[in-house]
Amino acid sequence: MKVKIFTILPIIIFISIINSACGTSDKNGDEKSIELKVAAASDLTLAFTEVGQLFEEETGGTVTFSFGSTGQLADQIENGAPFDIFAAANIHFVDQLNEKELIIPDTQTTYAFGRIGIATLPDQTISIETLDDLLKEEVRKVAIANPDHAPYGLAAKQALEEADLWEGLQGKLVYGRNISDTLAYIETGNVEAGIIALSLYKDDEVDFHIINDDMHAPLEQSIAVINRTTEEELAREFIQFIMGPIGKPIMERYGFVVPE
Repeated sequence: MKVKIFTILPIIIFISIINSACGTSDKNGDEKSIELKVAAASDLTLAFTEVGQLFEEETGGTVTFSFGSTGQLADQIENGAPFDIFAAANIHFVDQLNEKELIIPDTQTTYAFGRIGIATLPDQTISIETLDDLLKEEVRKVAIANPDHAPYGLAAKQALEEADLWEGLQGKLVYGRNISDTLAYIETGNVEAGIIALSLYKDDEVDFHIINDDMHAPLEQSIAVINRTTEEELAREFIQFIMGPIGKPIMERYGFVVPE
């Protein structure tokens, strides 16, 4: 009986090692295959971070976000950056990528409309509630995102032009690379006021006054799957998840208007 035990035991160990090695290989392969890389506009930082965590729990996939200026992210995609999804703050940039055949056309979707407003520090002595208040002598600096490549910066510029304030504020304007940078200027006290996305507003950190949305072009935000992705199925699921019963309430809580 002892001879049989010692004869079989090495075989069992050998099989176990092979199965373990195969299991590790499969696991690593699965982990690699379900990683989703998302290039997303800065206004989505809070909302997408929360949505992404729930999407990971729902699917078992991993979502890695790169937040930045929409225009700069679009340039990176054109230059071959390995993203699976592009979530822009302006449909114009996704349209351009579509024209250059860099996205999967039927995945392009308007996933939200954004809003902008004036933000200031709560303990500030200067009262700034309207665009006209930005002209006050005590207001030395006003931050907006760079309108050349940041859709929320362009919307801010349009609102200031509509209010006939753009020229009068030229000596005060400070440009952030994106809308998150713009908020940072406010939070650090480097400017007295700034125009930021409603989606980045936290009521315990800044005071916020919404700007009427008829003062700027609609902030129609578009998303699409990049055509060189290796994770098209998961990428499509992510887009559906944003606008579905789990993602939509989160997006709306951060101030986005989500289309049906």
